[in-house]
Amino acid sequence: MQRLQVDRGGVSLSYLDSGGPGLVVVLLHGLAGSAGEFAATAVALGDGYRVLALDQRGHGHSTRRPGDTSRRAYVEDVTVLVSAAAGYGPVSVVGQSMGAHTALLLAAWHPHLVQCLVLLEGGVGGGAEDYSAQLGSWFASWPVPFLSRQAAVDHFGGTPIATAWAQDLLEREDGFWPRFDADVMQAAVAAVAQVARWAEWQQVRAPTLLVQAERSGLDAVEIDQMLKLRPGTGHVVVPDAGHDVHLDQPHAWTRLLRRYLDTAHAPSSD
Repeated sequence: MQRLQVDRGGVSLSYLDSGGPGLVVVLLHGLAGSAGEFAATAVALGDGYRVLALDQRGHGHSTRRPGDTSRRAYVEDVTVLVSAAAGYGPVSVVGQSMGAHTALLLAAWHPHLVQCLVLLEGGVGGGAEDYSAQLGSWFASWPVPFLSRQAAVDHFGGTPIATAWAQDLLEREDGFWPRFDADVMQAAVAAVAQVARWAEWQQVRAPTLLVQAERSGLDAVEIDQMLKLRPGTGHVVVPDAGHDVHLDQPHAWTRLLRRYLDTAHAPSSD
């Protein structure tokens, strides 16, 4: 994977590009994540697909403190990436958690850019204003800097997401630091919580797959309503996985993703 960047409105957007001539798949990580956690997904897609994994604004190697953390800003960043790196699409878009919310809005607002859509542990948002404040306080409470990457992994219980996240820590003279600021994360997730995007969900025309964990962070009523409103939507539950399905069960995740993308891009028999 080659690290490249594109700029939009004074914000530097860093992304990983697997290169090659294949069909383009854009991967969007969740809150406080980075493109690096999808490295195994990119490798598993292998031949036939070109993967673009974006560090969304405020995350990873992209601009750390963007002035705008609105949902519109995150979505328009993806349009710039697709335009610059993929010739204006259409592309397949895969998002996890907050990244799934970004992907959903992209498909609603820019339908010409999205060929198919995969939402991994992501829904319409809304209804969690208190949770965004709690998350901001939690991020701010971390004992940074960490003395080592392993110290960070140990602090967060040695989970797969802790291991993936620690790999992307920024090393400075005094130790290892997150590549994001707590207040920016709080503002970003508060924008997701501001309103439930039911209208946008119904505007999506791209074939869509909802991927949910057995130990899901999503509300079952919300998922049921999403499926009711768009009855052609696929739905898969991954056993023995939590919210970070792609890290908890990477083989199951990549198998189902590859199968779905291969089917979605198969030539029509008509």
